[in-house]
Amino acid sequence: MAATSDIAALDLAALIASRVCHDIISPVGAITNGLEVLEEDNNEDMRAFAMDLIRKSARQASAKLQFARLAFGAAGSAGASIDLGDAENVAKGFMAGEKATLQWTATRVLMPKNLVKLLLNLILIAGHAIPRGGVIEVVVTGAAEAPTFTLTCSGTNARIPANAESFLAGDSGDHVPDAHMIQPIYAGLLARAAGMTVGVSKDGDVVVFRAEPKPADGAGIEADAPAATA
Repeated sequence: MAATSDIAALDLAALIASRVCHDIISPVGAITNGLEVLEEDNNEDMRAFAMDLIRKSARQASAKLQFARLAFGAAGSAGASIDLGDAENVAKGFMAGEKATLQWTATRVLMPKNLVKLLLNLILIAGHAIPRGGVIEVVVTGAAEAPTFTLTCSGTNARIPANAESFLAGDSGDHVPDAHMIQPIYAGLLARAAGMTVGVSKDGDVVVFRAEPKPADGAGIEADAPAATA
């Protein structure tokens, strides 16, 4: 069995970059198409349609880039904290262009950046759990330094994304990491860096992701903190 921590730094960077490019290429392409219409078509209705497309796509591209900055970027120096309210805003902005609806219940606090990055990456994975759309309910409880994240995904044909459980736990098996796997792999790396464990369960058309501090005898920055309760 191979550990996901064995993935080369260059491969990890390349796969994350591919993920970001995948998210923004569609709205950027739509902006280009809209500009071409403005240049070539004098029909007022078509020009109005093109401007509407450009505005909508520019907002979507901006939302996805702001999300990526927090979910994948450095977001400040080592040990920096992130405002959970800012995370909520970028998550809702990102999800506005997705099939699923995001519901968020959390107190606005400053939280260690790796914990916030973990939460945002779990939201991305949660979207794959309900590919036909539905609702992702995010609930954050516990202290800012030792929180519990519960993401409840409800939708038709809800499913646990392939290999998500093992990747989140740090076991990549014999798989060669690719762009489809990078999300749970990266989230698992973040979880271990933040002293958290992530579990996944399914009941009918509901999939639940739950991240919580490791037990007191486990390794990690949250080891001495009591586990939060939902």
